[in-house]
Amino acid sequence: MTAGDHLFIRTLVFEQAAIQLEPGREYVVESRVNALAKREGIADADTFTSQLRSAPRGPLLRKLLDAMTTNETSFFRDLHPFESLKESIIPELLKARRSEGRLHIWCGAASSGQEPYSVLMLLNEHFPEIANWDFKFLATDLSFQILNKARLGRYTQFEVNRGLPASLLVKYFTRQNGEWEISPKLRRQVEFRELNLIQDWPGMPQMDLVMLRNVLIYFEPAVKRQILERIRRVLRPGGYLILGGTETTFGIDHGFERVVVGRTTVYRNR
Repeated sequence: MTAGDHLFIRTLVFEQAAIQLEPGREYVVESRVNALAKREGIADADTFTSQLRSAPRGPLLRKLLDAMTTNETSFFRDLHPFESLKESIIPELLKARRSEGRLHIWCGAASSGQEPYSVLMLLNEHFPEIANWDFKFLATDLSFQILNKARLGRYTQFEVNRGLPASLLVKYFTRQNGEWEISPKLRRQVEFRELNLIQDWPGMPQMDLVMLRNVLIYFEPAVKRQILERIRRVLRPGGYLILGGTETTFGIDHGFERVVVGRTTVYRNR
């Protein structure tokens, strides 16, 4: 790929998804584009880029954005946020919302589904009363391809070995053709939806809990500010925002207050 092609790809990905592909890592871009070209039956990265230039808003764009997103995830990742959900956050929300019997949760970086399914297993294990509530769980991601995997709820042995307790594997999964498939009950409890955080959020309801972990690290400050401001507008009074361990609203959006819950830092509207 030429320097011009690299610049074109970086600019297009930034414009469409606000993902910064740093100069000096051209080999990463080229390797991903080459792999994508191969999957699409296109000769090489140069030919792929040429076709993309001729139709920069066509179907190849979506596939390019898929290829450039990072989808690292695991069940009960980092553990401490889930302990805080079980011990403090969910009990407090259930107490505050009991009179209306409504609880809405949004996972804004669903990836292949491990995080939303982890939350759902926690809720089913410890708070079964939500079955009688107006309960909604929305899980979104930029990548339509990775969301398809999440909807299927099928995982390899390696994937279930990463953070999933054996007791929950036995209770909520069945072995199917060499993979582990999550129960239909849990799949029915979550709506997976494609969503680009820097574009419109159509039909987004008011949320009691927003989990947007390990996403803001990929954006520049102005984009982080835009996303956090919009989250404040969809977060109900008394609701919680949970970010990744290295992420913060400090110095970006002063509309949030920082609260320490157990070993987890969370954020609430001031």
